[in-house]
Formats: sequence, C-alpha cells, structure tokens
Amino acid sequence: MTTIVGIKTGKGVVLASDKRASKGFFIASKDAQKIFKIDEYTAAAIAGQVSDAEYLVNLVKAQRKLIHLERGFRPSVYETAKLIANAAYSGLRSYAPFLAEFIIAGVDTEPRLYSTDVSGAISPESFVSNGSGSPIAYGVLESSYSDTLSLDEAQEVAKKAVQAAMQRDPGSGDGVEVVVIPVGGVQ
Repeated sequence: MTTIVGIKTGKGVVLASDKRASKGFFIASKDAQKIFKIDEYTAAAIAGQVSDAEYLVNLVKAQRKLIHLERGFRPSVYETAKLIANAAYSGLRSYAPFLAEFIIAGVDTEPRLYSTDVSGAISPESFVSNGSGSPIAYGVLESSYSDTLSLDEAQEVAKKAVQAAMQRDPGSGDGVEVVVIPVGGVQ
C-alpha cells in the first residue's frame, strides 16, 4: 500500500512517493524509501512488496553494470524498464510472482517515463501513478497535467497528487519524497 507518481516534462522527469510502509493495518515505518537511484540519469519508484521491489532494483542495478561493461555505454531508460519487466514476467511464469509495481524514470536521449506491473507489462507514460492511492492521485494528475509543465511545476503537481492520496488512502502517508531527474542527472 503506497502512492507513487511520475511526470515527464520536456526538461526531465519527476518521481514522488509517500513515506509510509504498512503491514496490513499496522504502520511499520513512517520514513520508508520508495524511490531508488539506479544511476545518475535513472531512478525507480516502487509500490507493493518491499522485499520483492528492492530485490528487483538491486538485480537490475547489477545487470546494468554488466551491460555497461560489455558495451562500453550505459543501458537506456527503456532497457532498464525492460530488465525489471523481464524479471517480473519470469517470476510470474514460474508461479512465484514478484508483488511489486514500478515507475522507471530517467533521461537518455530525452526524458522517459515507464510503468511496469506484476505481469511484466511496460507502458510509456507522460504521467502515471501506482499503488493503493493511485486512483486518488490520478484525479490530481488528470486535472493538472500539461505537456508544457516546467520541472518546478511538475514537482508541485506530483507533490499535490501524493498529498491528495494521503488524505484518503490509509496505506499512504507520513510525508512526500520528490526526486527530479533533469536532462543533466538526478537531483
């Protein structure tokens, strides 16, 4: 249970998440990390089973390093999303699904934003939300998103979307974390 949001602009991408980690009706942490830096130009936001999500993020970081060493240049944002999706699909096919959803954001030749789910599906997005609070966050995103948003405006929209979800979703709360990946790298 969580709320994660991603927004793509012409100058970069923004990821936002709440900070609550819950176990059923118990709040396990009020300072959970849900956005992970993959490299200077790529990050992933997680929703779902934390152990599954963290395992996949670490697996993909290692796979990306190997690919970089083999090719001499870093994998694209899409390739990163594909690595996560392939691992998710593999788990599903072996009847041991990874119970996690991801938003992968980054900049390679241009800003990119992808959503992946438990089945291994990937979809490119201009804006996206996952997690238990996503239906509420989408209300803010749908009404506030424009393809002309600046990075600062996108940060505010993402923050408002997560805050709105925290008002109605018991699995989301305890603050908002925002990560910006401008054309120059993660902030």
